[in-house]
Amino acid sequence: MGTNLLDAELVKRVQGGDTRAFDLLVQKYQHKVINLVGRFVSDPVECQDIAQDAFIKAFRAIGNFRGDSQFYTWLYRITANTAKNHLAARARKSPGFAVDVDDAEHFEGESGLKEYDNPENLLLTDEIRRTIFDAIEKLPDDLKAAITLREFDNLSYEEIAEVMDCPIGTVRSRIFRARDVIDKELRPLLE
Repeated sequence: MGTNLLDAELVKRVQGGDTRAFDLLVQKYQHKVINLVGRFVSDPVECQDIAQDAFIKAFRAIGNFRGDSQFYTWLYRITANTAKNHLAARARKSPGFAVDVDDAEHFEGESGLKEYDNPENLLLTDEIRRTIFDAIEKLPDDLKAAITLREFDNLSYEEIAEVMDCPIGTVRSRIFRARDVIDKELRPLLE
């Protein structure tokens, strides 16, 4: 049974009152949800809380899930919105809010950057990584979400369009603009 068929079956069971089926969905997607939240929030405890909130919202709304999209796409949309709402609420409480980018070590894909272990390359690699994550953090929410869903979560343009509830052309434009901003920030380091 394919992933989408299995998810659809589990959703039907949850909609029929079987809460254990939702536990299986949580187990299946908890790491993806936490990784997605980690793109918005650096504190691991906060990530856990937000991920839990996202699953609670998904559980409460699962009766409205019609299956027009894949379950994980629907869940990602809920998770991204939960994380954004959390950031907005936190920003209202603390106007000096800034995300600590020293958590870059926790992101997937870092191991390829450590291949050349001399001090100069390591310093440059850290500076490039920090510059990329600084640039991503400064992006407007729509560009940040599009680029992280594409580059960190490896979603297709179609999946990102579903998650962000916008046309594919808009997704392409947002990713292009985000990459352009990141490239401009990196240019001085690479010249």
